[in-house]
Amino acid sequence: MKKLALLFVVAFIVGLVAAPAMAAGKSDKKKKKVGHLYLYEKVPSDVCCDPWDIVTDGAWGKMKYNKSGKTFDFVFNGHGLPADQNYELIYYPDKLGEQWPREDVQCLGDGGTTNGGGNIHIQGSENTGDLPNVDVGDIDGLDWPAIDGAKIWLVLADDVNCDGEVFNNVWNPEDYLFEGEGIEFEDTDG
Repeated sequence: MKKLALLFVVAFIVGLVAAPAMAAGKSDKKKKKVGHLYLYEKVPSDVCCDPWDIVTDGAWGKMKYNKSGKTFDFVFNGHGLPADQNYELIYYPDKLGEQWPREDVQCLGDGGTTNGGGNIHIQGSENTGDLPNVDVGDIDGLDWPAIDGAKIWLVLADDVNCDGEVFNNVWNPEDYLFEGEGIEFEDTDG
C-alpha cells in the first residue's frame, strides 16, 4: 500500500513538472506557424534621396498571417494613411524579366475605406497557392525563380483591377504601403 501511495505521489509530481513543459512545446509549435509582416510607406524611386527607404514617421501597417494551411488567413491593420481612401491588400508576384504592369496580381482583401484617423482593418482567407508563387519567368533562355519571398502591398483600390488581376496602368507609390521583407506561405491543400 505504501509503495502504491509513493508511486502515485511520484507520478503526480512528474505530471506537475511535465505538463507545463508539454504545453509550452505545443505553444511554441503554434507560434512557429504564425508570421508577422510590417508594411511601410517608402520613398518612391523617382523622388529623391535613397529610393525605397522607409519614410520616417510615415504610414505603416502590420499583418498577422498563417505560414501554412489550406488557405492564406490573415489580419492586417494599417495606420497613418490618408482618411477616406479605399484600399486593397495584394500579393505582387516579383519575377525577374516581368514588365509593368503585372497581369497576375492576387487581391487578398478589400479593406474598404480608411476611417477619419487614417486607420484600416482587413481580414481574409484566400486560396492563394504557395507564396511566393513558384512559377518561373524566362530571361534569355534562363529560368529565374520568384525573388526574396512574396511581396505584400497595400494599394489604392482604384489602381488595381482584382477581377482582371492587373494594375490599371497606374502607379501611385506615394499612396501605397510596401513589405518590410518578403514572406513565405505553404499551401497544404495543393
